[in-house]
Amino acid sequence: MPRTLHQQLPLIAILRGLPPEQAVAVAGALAGAGFRMLEVPLNSPQPLRSIDLLAKSFGDSCLIGAGTVTRVEQVEAVSRAGGRLIVSPNTDSAVIAESKRLQMVSLPGCCSPTEAFAALQAGADALKLFPSEQIPAAAVRALTAVLPAATTLYAVGGIDAGNMPDYLRAGVSGFGIGSAIYRPGKTPAQIAADATALIEAYRRAAQQHDFLPRT
Repeated sequence: MPRTLHQQLPLIAILRGLPPEQAVAVAGALAGAGFRMLEVPLNSPQPLRSIDLLAKSFGDSCLIGAGTVTRVEQVEAVSRAGGRLIVSPNTDSAVIAESKRLQMVSLPGCCSPTEAFAALQAGADALKLFPSEQIPAAAVRALTAVLPAATTLYAVGGIDAGNMPDYLRAGVSGFGIGSAIYRPGKTPAQIAADATALIEAYRRAAQQHDFLPRT
């Protein structure tokens, strides 16, 4: 992951279901709260249009990209739309390689040591532990014990303020946050309030355990 963005706030906003006509307002609310990494899953309505709008409006200050990327041609389409982040639910070496060829940030999903090491070998910038609901903190702790020390891990799936401390203690570096901050129908004001509360909860947990990213 880009070091400066990870240091600012290691949280990725997952905007599943985001319609293009609301993209700028939603992203503005999140950016105003402090988010600097925004992901539009490709199973959202017209995701490439939303990515294009977000890249043009927030590309200078935020890392914009796509989630649920499973094919090489999707990587190319996201790049043409202005996205710079590729997040996948799985580990696919071809998707990772294409992301790096296009100088994009690669964040593939993994759920086992075999997938994690395969993703790193293929060139992944960080790992997405997914689905986190099926990877308890004890399993994360065992995984981090064998991964290279510099590996960046993002827990994704069912993450909220209540379970972040456990994952931080287990060695997770950051989080992908979905329905806890965004779902279709929420107003920008509601999104901003929930995002601010979640950021504050993350910082309290990280500070308590001395896990705040170093500058």
